[in-house]
Amino acid sequence: MDRLKAMATFVRIVEANSFSRAAEALNLPRASLTATMQNLEAYLGTQLLQRTTRALSLTTDGAEFYQHCREILAAVETAESRFRGTEGTVQGRLRIELPAALGRRVVVPHLGQFHASHPGVELVVGLSDRLVDLTREGIDCALRVGDLEDSSMLARTVGSMRFITCATPAYLAQHGMPRSIEELDLHRGVVHFSGRTGRPFDWDFMVEGRQVKRHVRGAVAVNDADAYVACGLQGIGIIQAARYMVSEHLACGALVEVLAACPSASMPISMVYPKGRRALPRLRVFAQWMEELFAAEPFLAPETGRAKRDN
Repeated sequence: MDRLKAMATFVRIVEANSFSRAAEALNLPRASLTATMQNLEAYLGTQLLQRTTRALSLTTDGAEFYQHCREILAAVETAESRFRGTEGTVQGRLRIELPAALGRRVVVPHLGQFHASHPGVELVVGLSDRLVDLTREGIDCALRVGDLEDSSMLARTVGSMRFITCATPAYLAQHGMPRSIEELDLHRGVVHFSGRTGRPFDWDFMVEGRQVKRHVRGAVAVNDADAYVACGLQGIGIIQAARYMVSEHLACGALVEVLAACPSASMPISMVYPKGRRALPRLRVFAQWMEELFAAEPFLAPETGRAKRDN
């Protein structure tokens, strides 16, 4: 068995999340990939993939072996590049997971710039608000908003999400302008709930240097950021939305800021990736590009003094 070829086949199956799609990409019969995986698992003495009629997932051993395979293949690629005249050229596949609204509005519209600078990098971009398991799903990096919980991942701060509380002039004309956080109890809001947990997101305000959280009631609840803003624009209720998503509506007067004296706390935007990915040149250049992209966005640039670091 060609172990290096078997590793490459295993990695491609994981990245494609399908034997059939991997076979098409490699231009090989599906039976050939099945035989390669059977031989590899027999050689290692452990099961790497859980296979059912509908799903394909990594076992615990498979996730660990996948990390090692990626590092080994990256090292081979780097060594060969010196003698193939491709040294300094960044190439290879990069799987990325982005929050849906942030990806659609900020990252995807500029991907052409990255591709023009690095045409050898094949980007596979997923847009989702679910909390993906990067290791088990074979994803190289993901953007996360807020405090990070998974200490097994490396994180690099690339931006800062700022929020603003606002409503339509028509809503405020009918219900009045709330003058304090407590007066929100007399108003209705649009509820934004997590598609992952089903729990509504609390609103938060900075009052005399401390963070105050508030639950706001509403007759409409959605789990999508764009739908949330759309409901706010219809005057259904007050919303607390990411400033970059409503800046144009505030500028034209379609929305009006509420409780300006009690701004919402910002959240870090981080790029997270498994420890074994740090050495990938294509990940390094993509991370640098992301930093530059967010730095140019007035409502998403990192806060002054916030370090950009791996930790």
